[in-house]
Amino acid sequence: MIRILAALAALFITAAAHAETPDPADWDAVLKEARGETVYFHAWGGEPRINAYIAWAGEETAKRFGVKLVHVKVADTAEVVSKIVAEKAAGREEKGTVDLVWINGENFVALKEAGLLLDRPWATRLPSYAYVDVTGKPTVTTDFTVPTDGLEAPWGMAKLVFFYDTARLQDPPKSMPALLRWAKKHPGRFTYPQPPDFLGSTFLKQALYEFAPDPEVLQAPASDASFEKETAPLFAFLDELHPLLWRSGRAFPQNYGAMRRLLADGEVDITFAFNPSDASSAIANGELPASVRSYVPEDGSIANSHFLAVPFNASAKAGAMVVANFLMSPEAQARKQDPDVWGDPTVLDVAALPEEERARFEALDLGIATLPPEELGKALPEPHASWMERLERQWARRYGAGQ
Repeated sequence: MIRILAALAALFITAAAHAETPDPADWDAVLKEARGETVYFHAWGGEPRINAYIAWAGEETAKRFGVKLVHVKVADTAEVVSKIVAEKAAGREEKGTVDLVWINGENFVALKEAGLLLDRPWATRLPSYAYVDVTGKPTVTTDFTVPTDGLEAPWGMAKLVFFYDTARLQDPPKSMPALLRWAKKHPGRFTYPQPPDFLGSTFLKQALYEFAPDPEVLQAPASDASFEKETAPLFAFLDELHPLLWRSGRAFPQNYGAMRRLLADGEVDITFAFNPSDASSAIANGELPASVRSYVPEDGSIANSHFLAVPFNASAKAGAMVVANFLMSPEAQARKQDPDVWGDPTVLDVAALPEEERARFEALDLGIATLPPEELGKALPEPHASWMERLERQWARRYGAGQ
């Protein structure tokens, strides 16, 4: 659906000049232009801790830079893409309703290919970008194999981590085949969010990597032939797994929050998140018992970065840049990585920070359920965005109706 929308949007691209894009190289001018602007930040609103963090960021940008931040809570970023596409189709070249969007993956690819982002690189010119770890964290410069080209600012790191309650389970399954064997012995004790929820879709990609005959093929765009060949074992696995899921696979949690509550309520024994510190953060916030611990699949798990992007017709381009720069700052990144706040890993090279800023990270207690870096295992790269689009469509055809 996203690629279809992007293709339609491309038909409407004209040579009309947009309002001039602020140049972060002249940061003082950007700060001056941004003062008094209101930035409408479209971001997932399904997690109270994240919402509270964004609210804190808004308080800080208002106080320090005179930029008001309005969090427009969305359930699916694809809805934001559709909004931007519709504005382009209607000829709304300026004063768009989206100033900043939390994005990655197929949604970024759709906007980039359709020319619906700012007309030149900006993220790599922000002052805070100087400390981004482009060497140790290569996913900050590519998004689902597609180069970001400075069109989105890296905001956080993600890696798929599973966790379980040691009060009920001692030896969790550490591969998809092992999960199936475990589910046969413990029916109803596992589930995953319904795609296209991003975490449910990530579960599909993790399983795809584990079952694909040739995982290297996943880095190239999917064709009809390659998709059928590489996903056949995945769907055979899901066909066998679904009757063994919570509620016999007739219903799925709508998002991660709902799935985490199932673990907290004792309805399932295993769950997962796209954040290595998530279990510790949930424990710190009283959402999970202190007996919960994390683990990763034995052959590695999906990892990526998430980003902030500015649409081509944003009303507050300078303000959006100021917000993005603040969210990438050592202060904001350290606060974000604190499990008591959010627990989202930083995109910065902490070792390269000035001593005072480095101390912010060194003082963090990442929590009892957070695996140390050396135990996080191999990072599996995201497949090309075209695989996700096809996976979600095929999942809906096979399992979405009549659940």
